[in-house]
Amino acid sequence: MTTAPRAAAFLYPWDVVGDPDAARRVAELGVTSVTLASAYHATRALTPRHPRHRVVTARHAAVYYPPDEARWDGQPLRPHRQHWVSGADPFGEAVEALAGAGLDVHSWVILAHNSRLGAEHPESTVRNAHGDRYPWAPCIARPEVRGYAVRLAAEAAPRPGVRGTELESCGWYGLDHLHAHDKIGGGRLGAVGGWLMSLCFCEVCQSGYAAHGVDPDELRTLVVRALEPYWAGEAGAPPADRDGERAEFDRLLGAEPAAAATAHRDATADAFQREAVAAVRAAAADRPDFRVLLHADPGPHRCGANVGVRPAAILDHADGVVVPCGGGPAERSALLTPFAGHRRPGTVLAANFPVIAGMGGSPGTLAADAAHAVELGADELRLYHAGLAADDDLRTVAAALATLR
Repeated sequence: MTTAPRAAAFLYPWDVVGDPDAARRVAELGVTSVTLASAYHATRALTPRHPRHRVVTARHAAVYYPPDEARWDGQPLRPHRQHWVSGADPFGEAVEALAGAGLDVHSWVILAHNSRLGAEHPESTVRNAHGDRYPWAPCIARPEVRGYAVRLAAEAAPRPGVRGTELESCGWYGLDHLHAHDKIGGGRLGAVGGWLMSLCFCEVCQSGYAAHGVDPDELRTLVVRALEPYWAGEAGAPPADRDGERAEFDRLLGAEPAAAATAHRDATADAFQREAVAAVRAAAADRPDFRVLLHADPGPHRCGANVGVRPAAILDHADGVVVPCGGGPAERSALLTPFAGHRRPGTVLAANFPVIAGMGGSPGTLAADAAHAVELGADELRLYHAGLAADDDLRTVAAALATLR
């Protein structure tokens, strides 16, 4: 390996605020930067080394800086403040501490994933073919959701002192959600059933399907029928790859209805992503080197934190992508190779590795896994998550990064 990949660790503001040693410890891992949450969803997080607490409960999605009231005045959807980290601007306080330790900081912004907004505004959420609402999943086809998410991106991404941003959930969110006491595994839905259960049938999406040539009531009937084998436990083996998943949609729904559904969703996601990226760039116009990356999956139909995108389209306007690489070599190749084939000069291709053994990560194989990702085209690493990890995992990560330098 001729050039060591730059490595960044994910952190929450509460990992740093109130802990005078946190920034130094992160720098000693061997990372050069931190991806720090500025707008984040509800979570319960361990803080193994913090001198004041061991668990932080972020009770709802919130911003970790003072929102601009003028920006949000009169808007139907707006971000909520947090009350579980001390100080008026914990994000800014954490940025200052991390920069003082010699680390670059990039903001980490969650967009179309917000359970509190969904509970307060159920009409703005994804509604599946059976009529169920997903309060954690704002529907990005809706103008009020798009307006909210684009404003949030423009405000939360280019915070003072940061060098770039990573936009998560910048696209369709669907059924999958690490929900409290989640109990939806019985249907063994996989990617195909999950996509069917994630298709939205709010009035805006119904109009979108009609505009692409399919009657929305007919499409809903087809989706409900296609899901029946999953409830009966008779769906069969899942497709082997993302191309196979798209082919299965054609088989289950018919080629024309499937094409209309995916066309509406692909066009909606692409327009939303372009608008969000452009808004961030405009807000950071005084920082010409400010980078805008998306957490992404090369299967356009995939939903969730790592949103499905068309690699050529997203790399035409964003500065790069952060790709989940916690699977084995074959899955890593399937995720990174489509993006590597469409990169432009300066495009960032960051491989994201979970490094907490207790959460399914593999810190012990990080050096080998990262080397493989670099062979596939990755030029940066992301480590999830330095604040959540126990000391033994962090020691293993530091040793792995040392071998890569």
